[in-house]
Amino acid sequence: MAKIELDPMLARDCLILGELKFSRLLLMNNALVPWFILLPHTDKTEIIDLPESEQASLLKEINLLSAFVRENFKISKLNIAAIGNIVSQLHVHVVGRDPSDYCWPNVVWGQSEGEPYALEQVKNIRAALAQQLGEAFSRAPE
Repeated sequence: MAKIELDPMLARDCLILGELKFSRLLLMNNALVPWFILLPHTDKTEIIDLPESEQASLLKEINLLSAFVRENFKISKLNIAAIGNIVSQLHVHVVGRDPSDYCWPNVVWGQSEGEPYALEQVKNIRAALAQQLGEAFSRAPE
């Protein structure tokens, strides 16, 4: 499966954490909320256009990542979406939400407030992903 080039907007706004079997794993560079993005290795722009086996692979990765967010961050709700109105490249947001977060109950998209992750925070997230996901996750170079 060929690696897909990262959309410029995602490249600007996200940090590359590593790879799962079917997707590149990104972290939105805003430490105010745990916001991860799965970028499937496909040129398709809609989940419905993926073969069923790839849909199943993507759902498995959404579930793995959702469990990771639930177990490693203080959240009370998971928001999972593949909207793509601005970035048409197929990507799935997995966002942990809580009434104490900076924009609750509003959406995280389009908010101007943000706080970039410190390098140590990103290292800790990568280490936690490696520990929890094991061989399913390969880290990006730091």
